[in-house]
Amino acid sequence: MSIIINIDVMLAKRKMSVTELSESVGITMANISILKNGKAKAIRLSTLEAVCKALECQPGDILEYKSDEDTLG
Repeated sequence: MSIIINIDVMLAKRKMSVTELSESVGITMANISILKNGKAKAIRLSTLEAVCKALECQPGDILEYKSDEDTLG
């Protein structure tokens, strides 16, 4: 099971930088990078809410589920 975080896609669609998102959401650029690079083990709902507000999107625009069967080929 894999949850993919598509923050980079939404940043590109909104023409927003990681720095702008970090400042808007109130979390460090390092933590945004962890989310962006798929290294995060969890995300607080309050953080997800702040990201969605900043990017004017829904949680489903950021989070994507891929089953192991999809990733094995």
